[in-house]
Amino acid sequence: MSYHVKPRKAKKLQTKFIFVSGGVISSVGKGVTTSSLAMLLQSRGYTVAPVKCDAYLNVDAGTIRPQEHGEVFVTDDKWETDQDIGNYERFLNTDLSGANYVTNGQLYQSIIQKERNFEYGGEDVEVALHVPEEIIHRLENAARKRKADFVICEIGGTVGEYQNILFIEANRIMKYRDMRDVMHIHVGYLPTPPSIGEMKSKPVQNSVKQLIASGIQPDFLIGRAEKALDDRRKETLAWTTNIPKENIIAAPNVDSIYRVPLNFDQQGLTDKILKQFGMPSKKNDLKDWKKLVSTISSVRNQKKEYKIAVVGKYFETGAYQIGDVYISVVEAIKHASWANKAKVNMTWISSMDVEKFGAKKMLEEFDGIVVPGGFGSRGTEGIIETIKYARTHKIPYLGLCYGMQLATIEFARNVAKIRNANTTEVDEKTKHAVIHIMPEQEKLLLNKEYGATMRLGAWDCSIKRGTHTEKAYIQGKWINKTGSTKISERHRHRYEFNNEYRERLEEAGLVIAGTTPDGQLVEIIELADHPYFVASQFHPEFKSRPLAPHPLFLGFMQAVVKLNK
Repeated sequence: MSYHVKPRKAKKLQTKFIFVSGGVISSVGKGVTTSSLAMLLQSRGYTVAPVKCDAYLNVDAGTIRPQEHGEVFVTDDKWETDQDIGNYERFLNTDLSGANYVTNGQLYQSIIQKERNFEYGGEDVEVALHVPEEIIHRLENAARKRKADFVICEIGGTVGEYQNILFIEANRIMKYRDMRDVMHIHVGYLPTPPSIGEMKSKPVQNSVKQLIASGIQPDFLIGRAEKALDDRRKETLAWTTNIPKENIIAAPNVDSIYRVPLNFDQQGLTDKILKQFGMPSKKNDLKDWKKLVSTISSVRNQKKEYKIAVVGKYFETGAYQIGDVYISVVEAIKHASWANKAKVNMTWISSMDVEKFGAKKMLEEFDGIVVPGGFGSRGTEGIIETIKYARTHKIPYLGLCYGMQLATIEFARNVAKIRNANTTEVDEKTKHAVIHIMPEQEKLLLNKEYGATMRLGAWDCSIKRGTHTEKAYIQGKWINKTGSTKISERHRHRYEFNNEYRERLEEAGLVIAGTTPDGQLVEIIELADHPYFVASQFHPEFKSRPLAPHPLFLGFMQAVVKLNK
């Protein structure tokens, strides 16, 4: 079959496009590399639109198990995305949207719909032609949406996998046909086998050769390794990959991902990229970032540390425990700890272990407890026991989404004496559903409509005056002591607080600290007679940034420090 390609002129965009690929191993650091590049270019006064391209056929990340693909990150505009979008937002200190997230599922869904609508004018629709075109269209759309000077496209997966080859093909087409400014940065891992004791470059050489075989000659190589690349390694890589030695950037392991941009900038990466694109190298504004990294180092060197337990359901994957399933929670705790000049030691605790060994044995050594989001019945009684332990032992507690719902159940059972109180998510026949499914959600589930159907994205919330919550938001400068108490937070849930029990629970001492502006949906609960016991229906971790920690995490860490000086 011969391809009949119609000439296509380059779009009238001034945007420069940078593709980032990874090689040798997965989780090599493409997301942090992309985030760092975006932040560095932004620090020079440019507007940047990072885009994550995932190869799976899911339309979004919402139906993927956290253990399978990590955290599901939610944007203001209701998109359930890959966790890398969260990294982009944290490094850029800005909100992104669904336009910054592309999957093969989205691409094929759109192409098929266009074919059904006769938008291809009777042409045969080809994978090798129309999928890359759709990718290019999405990248151009991301550029327009942010009026971006740069689009940085992170290609998910590893070079050599057939799943992501069409994203690399889109890179090739943009470089060849449109003659626009396009660059490719490859992130490769150089192992140092313990039995040899020498950093080996051959895996990266082969990875670059696979890229070249796909029609892409990388402009820069980011050498990920335990230690920085030496000149000998750089010379070998330059000779074998056709990448100039000065464009091979060392990316050794560091004590914090927030140090990576400074490492890149010290090696001149920002200036080299701008020079290759023929763009002016504006004044570098990294003062706040350097101050952040200095604070991180200072806190890390402190002797005293505060022990924080993160009690969840999704840590286990085979014989290993992973923190990526709650990466935004982990980062939000770090942000708040640095702002409070407090060193934290986080421990991941499975709620099933709490059920097995008891809350006292698992939690007695901790200074603060966080319960993140989750779904389903597995391990819920362990979380409820965790919450009871935090409440009765006056340990600072922060509950997020499911952590709020189960805190309501714990209070109903043990304080309001509502025997067998539960959520219909766990027990559909419970007589006391203090947490129940939202009516519109019930209809969706009956029709098996799961994808992108939860209460998602940004929703307004009004905070009650005189609460721990109000104090936290005032200190975080999200609201003032006078005036509006309205905030906006991101949601991802199907179940909610049952208002039929609201009065009874309030009479027993539960404080409704935040609701929707109409007062109908409970968004935040807390306890007045506790150092810090706050739980939100929304996910505050999604809006926490290293330069702007979230108020609820700030309040939590402040209470931890105050109680354990």
